[in-house]
Amino acid sequence: MSSKYVVFLCFCCCVTRVHSICWHSLNPFVWLTKMHSIMPPGSSTKHNIPGGKGPYSVGCTDLMFKPTREGSFLRLYYPSQDVKDQESTVWIPNQEYFTGLTKFLSRHRFWDKFLKLIFGSVKIPAKWEAPFKSGEKYPLIIFSHGLGAFRTIYSAIGMDLASHGFIVAAVEHRYDSSATYYFNKTLSKTWLYYKNLEEGDNEYSLRHSQVLQRANECSSALDLLLDINSGKSVKNELDLKFNFEHLKNATDPSQVAIIGHSFGGATVIQTLSQDKRFRCGIALDAWMLPLNDQVNSRVPQPLLFINSEKFQYLKNIQKMRALYQPGTERKMITIKGSVHQNFPDFTFLALDLSNKASLAFLQKHLGLHRDYDRWAHLLDGKDENLISGSPFDEPHL
Repeated sequence: MSSKYVVFLCFCCCVTRVHSICWHSLNPFVWLTKMHSIMPPGSSTKHNIPGGKGPYSVGCTDLMFKPTREGSFLRLYYPSQDVKDQESTVWIPNQEYFTGLTKFLSRHRFWDKFLKLIFGSVKIPAKWEAPFKSGEKYPLIIFSHGLGAFRTIYSAIGMDLASHGFIVAAVEHRYDSSATYYFNKTLSKTWLYYKNLEEGDNEYSLRHSQVLQRANECSSALDLLLDINSGKSVKNELDLKFNFEHLKNATDPSQVAIIGHSFGGATVIQTLSQDKRFRCGIALDAWMLPLNDQVNSRVPQPLLFINSEKFQYLKNIQKMRALYQPGTERKMITIKGSVHQNFPDFTFLALDLSNKASLAFLQKHLGLHRDYDRWAHLLDGKDENLISGSPFDEPHL
């Protein structure tokens, strides 16, 4: 995938409402010109997003447990059997997600059809509903997306972790995705779209209530997957063929972690504070506003902050530092030159460093017997592209 796909970020994802960067001022006609300029001849869309670099083949499926808004909705990436003729996975599977992105960024309705035209056939190199590779136990990751995102657009992270032998469950959060759906009593899809802040709304109060809801959704996702692991039969409300019975005894319940980006980074911290089944957490460019101060003393688990250089600001870093409580393990690294949007699927320059550091951290704190400790030096910022801590720390000032 061309790195120029970064232009798609102007329409997408989790960041434009949480920091001073404002993509809304972009002239849509200039944006359209740029979009046309980056499309390859013939607009080939097969495998525009890179696959994982680990030794496992990667499968992908969706799971909706309970057809209501309160039910769990997940995209799973997992080690799969190497099936040659299996179809690849559609990246963004419904027109309504493009509508949601357009609404989230307050653009004219025209843009959702344009986005669908350009990106609707993009696929990721994960085999859709490929048979699960059984015979060993895999650590489990719950992943939390950013504000206005949804379950499918961090596939580069999900696929890479799965290719290194993890089961990754990307939660679709029901109350702040740009779009999501459930089934009503007539079994028809009911779509929910992101609700903008209104004049007079208290942003902290709203976001704090949402982060509590998000943490509950992450714990519910873990409940569901551990039930499947124990052999409990679950009904997938989606009309899919993947056999979840093959996930029985596939996970070690003592090897569970949580990762999230932006609002998902805050969700990582909130979830760790209230659910000790998660052994450690990784917060990718966490947006700290939704969290209250009480959470600082309630996270005994190891926590890794991986930050972009351009998004972070002093107040946000100070809230992260408040979590550095006595007796806890904390690591923070900053990727030089990176921006907040380097973590979703739209650019990949920072993902390699982020994923390698994450794997080293997960090996240490989930007790894995792999070779990911060869990247442990990254956790201390020992790379020419990294800063140990943040640019606001001495001696970086």
